[in-house]
Amino acid sequence: MLIPQKINILFLADIVGKPGLDITTQLLPTLKRKYDVSLCIANGENGARGKGLTERIAKQFFSIGIDLITSGNHIWENRVFHSYLATADRVLRPLNYPEGNPGKGFAIIPIQPGLSVGVINLQGRTFMYPINCPFRTANWAISKIKNETNIILIDFHAEATAEKYALGWFLDGKVSGIIGTHTHVQTADERILPGGTAYITDVGMTGAFDSVIGMKKEVAIQRFLQQTPRKYLIAEENLKISGAVICVEVETGKALSIERIQLP
Repeated sequence: MLIPQKINILFLADIVGKPGLDITTQLLPTLKRKYDVSLCIANGENGARGKGLTERIAKQFFSIGIDLITSGNHIWENRVFHSYLATADRVLRPLNYPEGNPGKGFAIIPIQPGLSVGVINLQGRTFMYPINCPFRTANWAISKIKNETNIILIDFHAEATAEKYALGWFLDGKVSGIIGTHTHVQTADERILPGGTAYITDVGMTGAFDSVIGMKKEVAIQRFLQQTPRKYLIAEENLKISGAVICVEVETGKALSIERIQLP
């Protein structure tokens, strides 16, 4: 089998609850055909009613054509899921959590004989948990993956735009792409950095857009008005799928293009 000169990687923004799964199920086949996708990655940390993930839902993601699931701080919400996370090869948690936590923080996914893609999951520290340094952790993981492939994509699950941009410049030329997740609001700053790294601060959210980042508007408003906890209820109206497609040169691992997606 001939190795292609370039491949397209589709990254789907944080899939929120059943509405997010429903719109992904509906539109993913068309997206994969349109962009001739070789690898589909999705952030799935909000798959179970908006917080966390379950084994059943993870397997549903795989059944509809998602090849690898990344995550973030909410991956720890369902303790029952930890045992599955500990053994799963295609569900990642942020690599820079302290040792002793279950799960893997990076994976090398075969596309065909002689061609594979490395994926690293990292979490930011600004306005989030003070876990291990994502910058140093990234360098360590890249050194491991480079022995097998030049194509490396990072899901950087972080709150602060400045921290995301800083990682982008720090790793420019070392990885094929850095995809920001966590805020559920898609940014319009996609670009190819000078060293050949595709970058976007946040790919947004897949789910109900008549909401407050996936939560029912009425519940979110009451949380802000009353300053007391409210049960997280998933919104269900105006469903959209968000993400980005990165075209990568196979030999060098450099990004040739990045296109933002938000449909319909």
